[in-house]
Amino acid sequence: MKGFEKYTRQFFPVENPPMEWARKTYIDKAPIWCSVDLRDGNQALVIPMGLEAKLEFFKLLVDIGFKEIEIGFPAASDTEYEFCRTLIERDMIPEDVSIQVLTQAREHIIAKTFEAIRGANNAIVHLYNSTSLAQRQQVFHRSRSEIIDIAVKGAEACLQYSEKTEGRFRLEYSPESFTGTEPDFALEICNAVTRVWKPTPENKVIMNLPVTVSHSMPHVYANQVEYMCRNLEGRENIIVSIHPHNDRGCAVADSEMGVLAGAERVEGTLFGNGERTGNVDIITLALNMYSQGVDPGLDFSDLPAITEVYERATGMKAYERQPYSGQLVFAAFSGSHQDAIAKGMRWRTEHPEEPWRVPYLPIDPRDLGREYEADVIRINSQSGKGGIGFILETQYSHDLPPKMREDFSYHVKRISDRRHCEIHPREIYDIFMRDYVNVSSPLSVPESHFKQTPEGIIASCTIDYMGRSQVVEACGNGRLDAVSNAVIKGIGASYTLETYTEHALEVASSAKAASYVGIKDGSGRLFWGAGISSDIIVSSIRALVSAVNRLLAKSRGEE
Repeated sequence: MKGFEKYTRQFFPVENPPMEWARKTYIDKAPIWCSVDLRDGNQALVIPMGLEAKLEFFKLLVDIGFKEIEIGFPAASDTEYEFCRTLIERDMIPEDVSIQVLTQAREHIIAKTFEAIRGANNAIVHLYNSTSLAQRQQVFHRSRSEIIDIAVKGAEACLQYSEKTEGRFRLEYSPESFTGTEPDFALEICNAVTRVWKPTPENKVIMNLPVTVSHSMPHVYANQVEYMCRNLEGRENIIVSIHPHNDRGCAVADSEMGVLAGAERVEGTLFGNGERTGNVDIITLALNMYSQGVDPGLDFSDLPAITEVYERATGMKAYERQPYSGQLVFAAFSGSHQDAIAKGMRWRTEHPEEPWRVPYLPIDPRDLGREYEADVIRINSQSGKGGIGFILETQYSHDLPPKMREDFSYHVKRISDRRHCEIHPREIYDIFMRDYVNVSSPLSVPESHFKQTPEGIIASCTIDYMGRSQVVEACGNGRLDAVSNAVIKGIGASYTLETYTEHALEVASSAKAASYVGIKDGSGRLFWGAGISSDIIVSSIRALVSAVNRLLAKSRGEE
């Protein structure tokens, strides 16, 4: 691809990093979560949320369990300012929730920001100024010392206004464009701000290390975070926070490695909505931990409802393959996958005390408010007998014999292939009932009577076939065998009765039985039929008749 020569490394790796974080294999404790949906996420929307939408979204974030929520940039617009005041004046902020507001390191903006949060019980003032080499050279035309001076003056102003404004405030600083900043300079400017704020164990400050633009592989960012954690002055009085964006598609990896490297706090959004390619998706991060047995401290047990509010409030759509939350992330169309899932679910039923290890499902969909039947086993022309059988068994109580499952699955797949579409569970059931169950044309056996003799069972059957009715008698080694022989005699069919199974249908208000019959024609091909009745003999005869009708349809070229 032409043009690659004009690009070069835009980040500054830590020299000889110790990489202690790389020796850890998992995150064993959830970080402090801060949602920035209402600020970073909102400012990334083509049409930003209005007041009512923001209020609804704020309530959603509280219900999920966020204790820190960045609500906006109140000095930036009247809507942002009004939203902030509305939350405070309507007493809509729970006592254990801190709102967070963003401000540039400019005194008049800081003054407006504190005016907006006046009277807040718990608020975080998030101060930032850009520190990267590119910004210093190309945008601000300032030296390192001049950039530090901007940060220090902003920190001093925040401290002064926090002391004279009604409310309880904590302070946060971000060296914006941290990933494009030389590590020694990022450390220098953060230490300069810390010296102004003088944090204590009882009044910690937040040092946020944003991936404002992602320039490097995740391990480079982890080394940068670890460098800061090791060298920040008064580290015990500082909460190290990270705020990854997703330009390289690495936001989740950046965040997980950043936490391993010492970060205690993560700023992100639901579904990763944010500027350019977005922020880190907190849903993914939290559920990654949940899937490894760690309580994330956030409640995503009704993810479809959360998705609905998000899509309505923002006008955005959750991608179908978005981890955990996408409509298709648990869907299995592949036959082998469906078979493994179905067998895994049966194993779970037999071993409920075992940890979750179902093939192809890293997490139990029901934990997120999803359903196996609607979300996991999806049927199209690529599907197999395992998935189709799983749907019939779990949703409609039909436990087909293995060979019949295979036969029916090919039947459904042919229909899906012709239609070029997915076949939904109800349609699968309807196809089964129409084409396999109680099929009574062109042959039906409306009445049968039986007599025991020394030679076996004699069946006297009324056989209706092609508009003609007759009573036929035949002997067999059992009732079904006798009826089968009567059918062969009555219509001149040629087949052998191969297999028969039955079971009760697990329907609460019904005492019906399901029977399944397989017959083999002269070429050795099996034809299957099913019967349903409250009388087990009737259901078995109906299954036989259904199988014969499928054989007759094949002989006429109708199947």
